[in-house]
Amino acid sequence: MIEIIKAELNILRCLNMKPNYSGLARKYGVSRQTISKYDKGFEKKETRKRKSKLDKYREEIEEKINLAGATIIGVYKYFYSKDKTIGTRSNFDYYIRKHKLRSKNKSVVHPRYETKPGEQLQFDFKEDITMTSKNGEIFKFNILTTTLGYSRMHKFTYSKSKTKEDVFRCLIEAFKYYGGTPKRLLTDNMSSIVNVKTKKFTEEFRQFAKDFNFIPEKCNVRSPQTKGKVESANRFISRLVPYNNEFENEEELIEIINRLSDEVNNEINQTTSVKPIMLIKKEKEHLSPLPNKEIIESYLNYMKPTTVHNDSMIYYKGKRYSAAHKFINKTLKVRKLDNKLYIYNNTDLIRIHPLTQKIINYHEDDYKKNNS
Repeated sequence: MIEIIKAELNILRCLNMKPNYSGLARKYGVSRQTISKYDKGFEKKETRKRKSKLDKYREEIEEKINLAGATIIGVYKYFYSKDKTIGTRSNFDYYIRKHKLRSKNKSVVHPRYETKPGEQLQFDFKEDITMTSKNGEIFKFNILTTTLGYSRMHKFTYSKSKTKEDVFRCLIEAFKYYGGTPKRLLTDNMSSIVNVKTKKFTEEFRQFAKDFNFIPEKCNVRSPQTKGKVESANRFISRLVPYNNEFENEEELIEIINRLSDEVNNEINQTTSVKPIMLIKKEKEHLSPLPNKEIIESYLNYMKPTTVHNDSMIYYKGKRYSAAHKFINKTLKVRKLDNKLYIYNNTDLIRIHPLTQKIINYHEDDYKKNNS
């Protein structure tokens, strides 16, 4: 329409005829001021398309957001960790909606079960997670998720297996993270701590509960939503999905999981509308103190499973220790005793390393040909 008006004005100008603004306005259904404006040479400025800082990641965002189990916030956190200039979470959400990179999913709502400060902690395993490193090494593991009922404070703890020793270790890590122990711990029929026949907690777990001053309880099997807080926490594990094929080794994978704990606890909870890191200050006042060091150590002094990596090394508390080349990709067990690390293949002791502050600790015998 505007181009037609401009053309007629140009013809009148060439004929040295003065245009009738009112007549042209009625003819084209616009205002007299519009006709006058274009007669005086007005040109509408072309709007420039502003490039988004997310454009360079568009294909990768689309790939990550459509991975099974991926969430928008998980993918956003992944890209934000790579590039702090990508903007806010709301801008990231808008970009995904604008370019239709992902369809919306509906969620099922369960009733909430609220608890008083220091009253309850729920825990459960997120089982059989498989992730691959940048180098193609496959990691199969579990994560024990724990959630305090009042503050919604979460802790995600990496574990290669799901034995009772693993449960003890992961819970102790959680207690240390929270700064104490709540009155009650709620979980389901976890086979490592619940007798299959009697459906009651094992004697070892009841003793653990006594030593750490809490009451163990099982959730109602027919009402799994009573474990809703920890099951909600399990959904946060979907934030791991974007990191598949993006980490170097087991150590970095554990660092990512620990970072997720801190990120989740520094975000506003949808139910409480408060960050867990703020509410924990009040809840911590109602937690029982941990037992003495001797009791804690008695539950941690056992053989832990570990995998020998492609460099013929195992990882222990951020350091690397060698094992014979023939054990690469096999699961061994390690035990700390008297400031030394004992490495076992089944029940056979294959290597003793002194615990040091060095990043890499190797024994020259592990690299001899007869060990290949």
